Amino acid sequence: MAPTAAFFDLDKTIIAKSSTLAFSKPFQAGGLISRRAVLRSAYAQFVYLVGGADHDQMEKMRQFMSQLCTGWDVATVREIVADTLHNVVEPLVYDEAVSLIEEHQLAGRDVVIVSASGAEVVEPIAAMLGADRVIATRMEIVDGRYSGEIEYYAYAEEKARAIRELADEVGYDLASSYAYSDSVTDVPMLEAVGHSYAVNPDKELRRAAATHEWPVLVFTKPVALRARVPLPPPKPTLAALAVGGVVAVGGVIWANARKRRLGA
Repeated sequence: MAPTAAFFDLDKTIIAKSSTLAFSKPFQAGGLISRRAVLRSAYAQFVYLVGGADHDQMEKMRQFMSQLCTGWDVATVREIVADTLHNVVEPLVYDEAVSLIEEHQLAGRDVVIVSASGAEVVEPIAAMLGADRVIATRMEIVDGRYSGEIEYYAYAEEKARAIRELADEVGYDLASSYAYSDSVTDVPMLEAVGHSYAVNPDKELRRAAATHEWPVLVFTKPVALRARVPLPPPKPTLAALAVGGVVAVGGVIWANARKRRLGA
């Protein structure tokens, strides 16, 4: 029989908030972003949790990600994330998601994390969860610094394309595989497999789930991951550039919301 996989989005599917916005304070402490950016990212986190991010907001995130992170020293970013990863992310995982991952692993399926966040954030979180593979955004590095260019953006249709490419490489039977996400931008990913689930869905995904007859799951219990699975010690080579990008788009969301309030 062909192998199968379970594909999981990360933010609001496995993690109870934006995994990247969660790093705004450590990045401020490390001198990479301002206090103002931290406040804006906190507001963006609220907006994201309440309503998610639509296509236009995600495109702004991509653009501002490259602008904000240009010139950041890779070693500095890695050091900050290595020091804070477990404290920042580890308490935010959904208990229901961890149980679901364990069920798929016991059934012999590979677990693949598929996220628009940077690989430097997604890969260590995936390692915490015992995932087998990662599909994530990658930033370009030149002479030890982030150039401001995005080498690969794992978003929307690209997630589905990457899943199909991985299936061709590994031999996954996608018709017998599973996928989980909270966002309407991941409909292509959900359509790529035979068993799809909307997790804490935004309004648009909830409508799409009804149309496709996809089950809706509601995860409500964040739990400390160390209470569920043994965690390896932090590794000093982990980096998280994508944090800066979402902090930047937090400013965009904040500014847009402020304009709407002023115009009201």
